[in-house]
Amino acid sequence: MQVRSGTIKLDHHLASKDTLELLYGNIFTGMIMSFVAMSGLIFGLPNPQTATIKFWFWVVTIGIITLRLVDAFHWQTRVRDTDYNPKWSFLRFHTGAVAMAFVWAAYSITLFNSMNTIELATTLVILSAMAAGAATVLAPSRTLLIFYCSMLILPISIQSVVNSKDDFTTIGVLGLLFWVSMLFTGFKSNNFFHKAIRLKHANNELVQQMKIERNEVRRINEDLRRSNEKLDHINASLEAEVTRRTNEMHRLSNRDPLTLLLNRLGFIRQLEEIIRTTEKLHNTLAVLFVDLDGFKQVNDSLGHWVGDKVLVEVATRLKRFCDPDHLARWGGDEFVIVLPYANEDTAIAVAQAARSGISDPIIVEENQISLDASIGIALYPDHGKTAQILIQEADLTMYNRKRNARGSVGVFNQAIYQMAREEQDLRDGLRRAIENGQLFVMFQPILSAAKRQPWAVEALLRWEYGDRSVPPSVFIPLAEKTGLIHDIGTWVLHRACIVAAQWPQESEVAVSVNVSVIQLMDDRFVNTLDKVLKSSGLDPTRLHLEITESVFADNRETVVRQVNAIKARKVQISIDDFGTGFSSLSQLQSLSFDHIKIDRSFVQKLEEGSDTIIRATLMIAREFGCKTIAEGIESNAHAERLIEMGVDCLQGFHYARPLSAEAIRQWLENQKQ
Repeated sequence: MQVRSGTIKLDHHLASKDTLELLYGNIFTGMIMSFVAMSGLIFGLPNPQTATIKFWFWVVTIGIITLRLVDAFHWQTRVRDTDYNPKWSFLRFHTGAVAMAFVWAAYSITLFNSMNTIELATTLVILSAMAAGAATVLAPSRTLLIFYCSMLILPISIQSVVNSKDDFTTIGVLGLLFWVSMLFTGFKSNNFFHKAIRLKHANNELVQQMKIERNEVRRINEDLRRSNEKLDHINASLEAEVTRRTNEMHRLSNRDPLTLLLNRLGFIRQLEEIIRTTEKLHNTLAVLFVDLDGFKQVNDSLGHWVGDKVLVEVATRLKRFCDPDHLARWGGDEFVIVLPYANEDTAIAVAQAARSGISDPIIVEENQISLDASIGIALYPDHGKTAQILIQEADLTMYNRKRNARGSVGVFNQAIYQMAREEQDLRDGLRRAIENGQLFVMFQPILSAAKRQPWAVEALLRWEYGDRSVPPSVFIPLAEKTGLIHDIGTWVLHRACIVAAQWPQESEVAVSVNVSVIQLMDDRFVNTLDKVLKSSGLDPTRLHLEITESVFADNRETVVRQVNAIKARKVQISIDDFGTGFSSLSQLQSLSFDHIKIDRSFVQKLEEGSDTIIRATLMIAREFGCKTIAEGIESNAHAERLIEMGVDCLQGFHYARPLSAEAIRQWLENQKQ
């Protein structure tokens, strides 16, 4: 291997051994997965008609697994630490993997016609899970990865697609889409693996070079030590020594101790000096404010030690795009760059390049970390003429990008300034909204599709601020950001329960209240719920709490604990805006919920003839044994189509717009009569 001008030439023999190291290192996990998966299919889905052939598939699988484990043990104990030729080890490993892939393919082809919908879906999920594991385990070998994933997913998916049953076709299409995504993931993992190998061997070479240089440094240090001993006997100038130490202290006071970049104080001083020079030359400059996207999750999941390593690497990458003394760590995961002589086009180009550099995966302690950045730009003299103003404007622009288009670059303008002032005004108004009586709750009915009778009513929060109505899409995120969501959420919950408790005594109509992710993650929420139910007198069975799929992005254990505590009080749970988030079936399965709300965006697409996601949602709901509620119904055609598809409940302007507390009580009375 040679390292020359940044290009790595890697010995093929060494690369093959590294590949084998990873392949055999993961084989035991893969074999356990194969054994568990095959055993689950054989014994977890019994079918007397296919019991014998399934048993033989299991026997063959055990045989192949045994041979592969023997081969792996032989490689680990007899071959690994020797100067071996990787050719034969590759052949044995590939043969075992190919044999296992053929067994899976044969299983799908042989038993497909005996499968019902549940068994087909279960089989495809298990095979998809195996393929997902293979996308990582077999990533070092692209050919084997493609073959293995294809043999697992394609036979059963293709048979499902060509099958005349609608459910089978849908499952097959989902399988094919998953196959494509697995190949894409596998290719990325393969590229990353080979890049890691090249970096590994380059680092080894650099370590050797560093050892040589370290010895040289030690020799030089020894020479310096002897020189200093001589200098100690010389009557050196005290004034020169004081000046040297003063300059060193000044340098350290202007540096960030972690990244060794300029800190805030040092950057402001540097920027002020650059502005003075720029003004004399009648030139321009740009200030870039960089905020990392996704860094908080790194600290939360991997720890601050890993986070510090990531910040050092990001600082190193940013140095490629500017002079080292024109870059500073502003604080936390924020960086600031000044670009002398830059106009708007130049600043945007540098910002995009910096984003691209940051988004390349960062490897820390075998963890692959992917980040992005939101970047705001302010220009001198167009946007400001002082360091403080330019930094503030770049910061405002970055915040605007982070809120509206995370992971992008923006240039400051007056609209951003006005938005910042307006948000501050809304923030101040929201703090006093409850005491000023500006918040109120509206109620929109939800009807049973079968009886066309009221089934539940959703409570909708509204805010009248001065002479305008502020939409929930604006003030709810603001409330979450400022921490006001706890007080506002408690007030809405209490108000909705009081109103519902006053509906006709014989009424079984429930009230449905949206709960913020921040509320749900608060350990005090269940106690608040108990107090609200007790003070309002509402039967807990008549309360539904709506949570969005975004809860799955937070602490899963906390979410499960909170939901179980809510369910223990006989309060029902609805998954709101289903299909717009990124929850997986395994995450849904860990929660006990009662209803799935189909987002209005999917209902509106019925006019375009698109109902695939709705049908898939209905199938998932049936499997989980829960009701479905379609939102945003604005026409009878929507309603009839959804009823025909099997939706349980309907909500939208077609039946009723949001009503006041008094109006909804009267509406329910009229429906009863």
